[in-house]
Amino acid sequence: MRGERNGPSLLPLLLWAGVWRSQFIFAPRLRRHCHAAHPAAPGARLPLAAPLGDSPPVLGCSCSCLPSRASLSLLWFCRHLLREALPRGKGSMQGACQKDAAPGGQNLGGRKQKGQGTPRLPTSRKICYALGGAPYQLTGNVISFFLQIFLLDIVQLDAFWASSVIFVGRAWDSVSDPIVGYLVSRSPERKCGKLIPWTLGSTPFGVLLYCLLWYTPSDHLSSSWKFFWYLTTYCFFQTCLSCYHVPYTSMTMFLGGSQSDRDSATAYRMAMEIVSTLVGSGLQGLIVSKYHANIISNCQGLNGSLSNETVSNYTFPSTETLKNARASYLIAALVISSLYCLSCAILVLGVQEQHGPSGKQDQSRLPFIHSLFIIMSHRTYMILLSGFLFVSMAFQMAQGIFAFFFTHAAGLSEYFQYLLLILLVVACFTIPFWQWFLVKFGKKNAVFVGYSLAIPAFIILVQVTNSFLIFAFTMILIGCSIAVLFLLPWSMLPDTIDDFQVKNPTCHNLEAFFYSFFIFVNKFGGGLALGISTMCLHFAGYHPGTCEPNPMVILVLRVLMAPVPITLLIIGLTIFCFYPLDEKKKREIRAKMEAAK
Repeated sequence: MRGERNGPSLLPLLLWAGVWRSQFIFAPRLRRHCHAAHPAAPGARLPLAAPLGDSPPVLGCSCSCLPSRASLSLLWFCRHLLREALPRGKGSMQGACQKDAAPGGQNLGGRKQKGQGTPRLPTSRKICYALGGAPYQLTGNVISFFLQIFLLDIVQLDAFWASSVIFVGRAWDSVSDPIVGYLVSRSPERKCGKLIPWTLGSTPFGVLLYCLLWYTPSDHLSSSWKFFWYLTTYCFFQTCLSCYHVPYTSMTMFLGGSQSDRDSATAYRMAMEIVSTLVGSGLQGLIVSKYHANIISNCQGLNGSLSNETVSNYTFPSTETLKNARASYLIAALVISSLYCLSCAILVLGVQEQHGPSGKQDQSRLPFIHSLFIIMSHRTYMILLSGFLFVSMAFQMAQGIFAFFFTHAAGLSEYFQYLLLILLVVACFTIPFWQWFLVKFGKKNAVFVGYSLAIPAFIILVQVTNSFLIFAFTMILIGCSIAVLFLLPWSMLPDTIDDFQVKNPTCHNLEAFFYSFFIFVNKFGGGLALGISTMCLHFAGYHPGTCEPNPMVILVLRVLMAPVPITLLIIGLTIFCFYPLDEKKKREIRAKMEAAK
C-alpha cells in the first residue's frame, strides 16, 4: 500500500507535463521496440501510443490496430510519470512511519517478464540462494539433536553444567540476532554488496568454532574449565552463525525480480532447509550412533560378571571405545563444516545483490523500542506468537532428549539414527500434502489437525520399549506434525502482517521486526526447553559416564518425552482457538489492500 502524498493539486499539471515530456523521452524507447520487432519495416513511423503495461508491446508498424491513440498515449505516459513521481528522500516522508521503495526495483538484470518491464529472477539464482541457507539448518539441528547427549555421555560433563551451557548458549543466540541485524542495517555498501561481506567474512570463523564445539578437552580438566570451554565456544559460534544467517535472510529483498520471484525464491529456500535438516541430522546419526551402541554393549557385557548395583554405579574410564566415540563426533563436525563452506561458496558466487537508489535506502525509520511496542500491541500477532511459542517448546523439548531417550529409556541405542531418518523423511515429503490441505481447508484447520497427530504418538513412545516397528509408526505421526511446524507459522505470519498494515496504513518497514522477534521467541523457547530438560536430569541424579542410569532418570526421560510436550501442545492449540484470521477475514484484508493501492 502507498501512503498519502502531499500536494494533490499539482496532479493535473503533472499529467499535462507528462504528455509533453513523453515526446522526448519515451518516443525513442518505443521506436527501438518497434524496430527490433519489425526489421522488415525500418522506416515505418511508430505512434505515440501503447497499451498499458510495464513495457510497450510490439505492434505492426502501420499501427492500424491501435484504438484511441491519444487516450492510450495519455494513460501510458501518465502511469510512468506517476511511477517516477513517488516521494524520494527524507523531506518527502509523512510522519514517523513511511514505506520505502522496494529495493532491487530497477536495473536488476535477468530476463524480463512477459508484458512487464521488471526483469525476471533466473532460476539459477534462486537455487544458489536456497543452497546458501543450508549452514543454518545443518548445524542448528545437529546441535539440537546431539549436543545434550554429547556433553553428558561423551564429554561426561555434569548435568548441571551441561544444562547451563545449553540454556545460556541458546539465550545468547536469541539475543545476538537483533544485535547483528542492527549492525548489518548500518553497514556500508561495498562493491560486492552490503550483505555478502557478512556471510563470507563470518564463514571461516563459524566453521572453526563449530569444529571446536565437538572437540573434547583433556579429561584432567575440571568441570568448571570444561563448562567455560563449551560455553565460550558455543556462544561465539552462535554469534558467527547469526552474522551469516541474518544477512542471508535479509538478502531475499535484494535478489531482484518481482514479488512473485521473491516468493518463489523463499519457497526454494524452505525446501532446501528441510533437505539440509535431513542431510545434517542423518549424516551425524550414521557416523556417531555406532559408537554409542558400542558403549551400551560394553555396559551389557558387565552384567554377567558384576551385580546389578555395581553395574548401575560403574563409571567408564577414558577407554578406547570412548576415544573412538569422541573422534566420531569430530569427524562428523568436519563433514558438516565442509558442507557449510560449500554452501557459502555457492551463495557468494551465484547471487548478486540488487539494491535500489541510495536515497531510498537511507530513509529514516522508527526507533527500535517504538517499533517493538507497535507490533507487540497488535493482538493477532501476539496470539500467533504465543501459540507458536508453546508448540515450538513442545517439539524442541522432545528433540533435545531424542537421542538420550532412545539410548537409555527405549532400549534402541543402535537404531535411533534410523528412527531419526524416518521422522525427517516423512516431514520432508508431507509438506506438499499440508500445503494442499491448508489451501483446501484453511490454515487454522491445518494447525489443529497437524499438531494433534503428535499427541497419540508421544503417548505410545513412553508405553513401549524395544519395538522398532511401533517406534517407526510413531515417527511417521510426529514427522507429519513437524512438517506442519515447518510450514504453518511462516505461512501464517504474512497474513498477520497484512492485517497489521490494514489496521495501521501509515506504518511501514516493520516486517523485519515481525520476523526477527518471531525468530527470537522461537530460539528463546528452544533454549528454555533444552535447559529445563537437562536440569531435570541433574536433579534426578544422572551422573555422566554411568553405565546404567538409575530408575529416577528413566522416569524423568519418559515425563519429558510425553506429558510435558503434550501439555505444551494443548496450551498452544488452546491459544490458536482465539486466532481471528480465518479464510473469510483474509479475503476481506486482501480486498482492502487492493482497494488501497
